[in-house]
Amino acid sequence: MSKKRRIVSACIFILIIAGLITGIILTGGGHTETEPIKEVMRDAVLHESGKINLFGVIEVNPGFISAMAVSGVLILFAVIVRIFVIPKFTLKPGRFQYLLEKAVGLFASLAKENSGHRPVFVGGYIFAAGLYIFTSTIFELFGIQAITVSGRPIALPAPLSDINGAIAMGVFSYGVILFGGLFVNGPKGAFKALKDFSLPISMSFRLFGALLSGALVTELVYYFSLTSFVIPVVVGVMFTLLHAVIQAYVLTMLVSIFYGESTEPPHPKEKKNKSEKRSNKHEKVS
Repeated sequence: MSKKRRIVSACIFILIIAGLITGIILTGGGHTETEPIKEVMRDAVLHESGKINLFGVIEVNPGFISAMAVSGVLILFAVIVRIFVIPKFTLKPGRFQYLLEKAVGLFASLAKENSGHRPVFVGGYIFAAGLYIFTSTIFELFGIQAITVSGRPIALPAPLSDINGAIAMGVFSYGVILFGGLFVNGPKGAFKALKDFSLPISMSFRLFGALLSGALVTELVYYFSLTSFVIPVVVGVMFTLLHAVIQAYVLTMLVSIFYGESTEPPHPKEKKNKSEKRSNKHEKVS
């Protein structure tokens, strides 16, 4: 980097810091929320005061609305790609075809590496699960608004930040492992999955805890007066993108590994030769 670029970069950095300090001073040095952070985090988990009226029939958590929206977008995207894009694929891929093939190849190789006996099915599942986790995590960055039953506007959260959504994802992934082992190896394969009975709990709370920790860090940064201007936005975006990538990778890795263990064919027992048996008997007698 040349000396001129260093000076320009330093000036831009100083201007940003000065703008942040000016904003803090003009906004009174902090936020105007009166709700304690304990109540904010409680509502982020349970959504007791933020329920939404669905079709005027039933009150649901905002995470359910987010899950339906993300699922609908992904299904519509998949249908459009399958009908209008995939038939036009060529030997010399364009940008979108290249990215799609790289994504599919990444999960296919992950499945083949960890579940070499039945990689096709689990490869498709972890691709769908990873895409859903990534998309649903960054969904909250769009700030889509909804109205609660109390008339208060609320930004729709990430579906997996709702404990119910995280548990559903963990239990469904465990079901893939359990029934995959049952269909391939029968009761023995299912027993291999049943031995890891804590797996759905660990996967569920890993997803939920990661997203909740990001929300907690963002709220703490916002509630601290000196960092309550602009910085929470940067921290929120950074944690959201980081969790989207990490959690998608962790869950797909766990599913492919445990699926490979439950579908692994039993190793045949080696039969000993008669000469080996005789020698073993002579050794015992001696």
